[in-house]
Amino acid sequence: MPVKVFGVIGAGQMGNGIAQVAAAASVNVIMNDIAEEFVERGRATIDKILSRNVEKEKITSEEKDAILGRVQTSVDVNDMADADFVVEAATEKEEIKFQLFRDLNRICPPEAILATKRRRFPSAESSHRRAGRTR
Repeated sequence: MPVKVFGVIGAGQMGNGIAQVAAAASVNVIMNDIAEEFVERGRATIDKILSRNVEKEKITSEEKDAILGRVQTSVDVNDMADADFVVEAATEKEEIKFQLFRDLNRICPPEAILATKRRRFPSAESSHRRAGRTR
């Protein structure tokens, strides 16, 4: 399944880095966080890094503009409804993470891939908390 829309939950250092890499790979990205100031800061970080890459002649200013043009920001998790692949890179608080995945399970298409940047996801807890998604 080709990924047309890539969702990133969390616009911090890890999240905006993931969003930048996906956008640089010509994928449309929705970078989501809980507050406008967080997504603005994440977008500004991407802009700063890309500007440095232009200065170092690693990319052109047109490429920078194209990459930034593929990053849409959001403060509403329901905007992930069109995402083919969603990576959670936000919180380490398990209850919030589990609730977020329950919400994504409801919001995203059934064929969407939901992932976390977390190293270890407690399988015993997640298996009895999951909302019926079998993939």
